[in-house]
Amino acid sequence: MSRSKRWDVVGVGCNSVDYVCRVAALPEANSPTAKQRLSGHATMCGGQTATALAACASFGLKPTYLGAIGADANGRLIADELRRRGVDTSLMLTRDCANRFAVITVDDVSGDRFILWDRDERLNLLEAEIDATALRSSRLVHVDNEDEAAAIVAARVARDSGIPVTSDIDRVTPHTQELIELVTVPILAEHVLGELTGLADPERALRRLRRPHHAMACVTLGAAGAVLLVGDAVYHQPSVVIDAVDTTGAGDVFRAGFIYGLLNDYAPRELVAFANAAAATSCTRAGAMAGVPSLDEVQQLIRGASAPR
Repeated sequence: MSRSKRWDVVGVGCNSVDYVCRVAALPEANSPTAKQRLSGHATMCGGQTATALAACASFGLKPTYLGAIGADANGRLIADELRRRGVDTSLMLTRDCANRFAVITVDDVSGDRFILWDRDERLNLLEAEIDATALRSSRLVHVDNEDEAAAIVAARVARDSGIPVTSDIDRVTPHTQELIELVTVPILAEHVLGELTGLADPERALRRLRRPHHAMACVTLGAAGAVLLVGDAVYHQPSVVIDAVDTTGAGDVFRAGFIYGLLNDYAPRELVAFANAAAATSCTRAGAMAGVPSLDEVQQLIRGASAPR
């Protein structure tokens, strides 16, 4: 793809400060695990789009973040962390409210987690605040569905300008279908695809979801890997076997890996394999942004996974 643009990626979507708590086992109501001492805790930066952009920067791309932060310590923390990681923040806006935050509880053994979060609606972008010039100055636009109205406007501007649009859609709302219609490369969580199509089989569901303008469509399957549909060809790429420490941010890093492969004209199988390896590498350490791997680390994992045993 052309490299003459100002940005490789403009990301429109979520940022978050995560209060990560580690436990011996995820709590279950009315059980011995319902009350237990933490094995560790930390404050970390995350959020779907912010983490994906941090990973894009780590892979050598030039990303910029179009979104809002709160005028509090958490907002300043996110802005500083994005800049430190090489993400441009010149399009970032500040609101007179608290920044989005999440409480994430992680299982020490499996790395699985559950997430509780809150976000002030004042962090939503106004249509006039979505910089169309910046979007048109990028090679690709990436959106999530945290601030759906902004994502829909950004996706429409980009698509109308012939710029590819990828997505991170992890929940179904009354506007989800509209957003999917506007992106050119939908990347969805497994439960979202099933809920939208009523089909349990990922390949059949992708074929039902796909529209003529979708260059390709992808669904992430967690430990089972991912399925990519390109034309009539389907690529089911199994996950890379690793010892998971924390799965937080894995889907975000998967999308960054996908974007990297897309912008570097990877063949479909190579593209989804790289995205899978990026996500797997991120699971070997704690945190969302803190788990973002380098390009060398992902490539090393791919080489190790393909080496004869």
